[in-house]
Amino acid sequence: MRWWMVSLNVLNQKNKQQILTATTEAWLRRLGRHPVWGRLAVGEQLAVERLTLPIRGLHPALEGFRIVQLSDFHLYPYTQIGFLRQVIAEATALQPDLIVLTGDYVTLDAEAIHELAPALAGLNARHGVYAVLGNHDLWTNRHMIEAGFAQERLPLLVNERVPISVGAGRLHLAGLDDGWSGQADLRTALEGAPLDEPVLLLVHEPDLFDQYVQDPRVVIQLSGHSHGGQVRITSGKPRILPYLGRKYEQGLYQVNGAWLYTNRGLGYTSVPVRINCSPEITEITLTR
Repeated sequence: MRWWMVSLNVLNQKNKQQILTATTEAWLRRLGRHPVWGRLAVGEQLAVERLTLPIRGLHPALEGFRIVQLSDFHLYPYTQIGFLRQVIAEATALQPDLIVLTGDYVTLDAEAIHELAPALAGLNARHGVYAVLGNHDLWTNRHMIEAGFAQERLPLLVNERVPISVGAGRLHLAGLDDGWSGQADLRTALEGAPLDEPVLLLVHEPDLFDQYVQDPRVVIQLSGHSHGGQVRITSGKPRILPYLGRKYEQGLYQVNGAWLYTNRGLGYTSVPVRINCSPEITEITLTR
């Protein structure tokens, strides 16, 4: 182990972040001067990813039901509120039936939620806007994040379920506590949910899918967390992926007849770079 790695381990979190930020900025200045990579160093344009998913047990009244997913906002220090307001406007313009938010609203400073939550309150969908928490929300100040959502009357699902009815059809939206640092409990969330009505599950970390898909009521899991790796230079997996975001790091997967979609997110964490990994809005259309 090199001396600087040892030294970094004994610093407190704030000093670590200051050193890592300074190192990252120096690296980005060099990258920005590169004739090829420089134009990608500040990220890529927002993408809208559109999927149509056949869902077992979907009632005919829910045919064409559209869900918009947003994830990993990470407001500050790198992701700015102006960009997130643009995302919110574009998501609302899609006029979906449901909007879901899959965690990590802040990065280092929980107080940023008091700027982000009023902006999120501008989201609008026919059957509402629902959210779950991510690991960064718990690592900063869970209670402050929850208070920010409550102040704007934005519902956070913490091991809870909400039935959504369209005509004679019904599906269940379930949201879990953060799977890394919280107390995620699928059994509690699905208590009383009928066996013959599909469940759309929101959980921040995608790699918990193998566990949750054992319940046959779960037909879709929507997650974020991995940011798709942020930097994708080869066709293989990115070299840096977080815990519980390494197996299903981006895009669509199917296991035991159920679907998982891992959203690439909107913001950045330690490195404000995206290469071949655009920030995204996901629009999912359900079909029989």
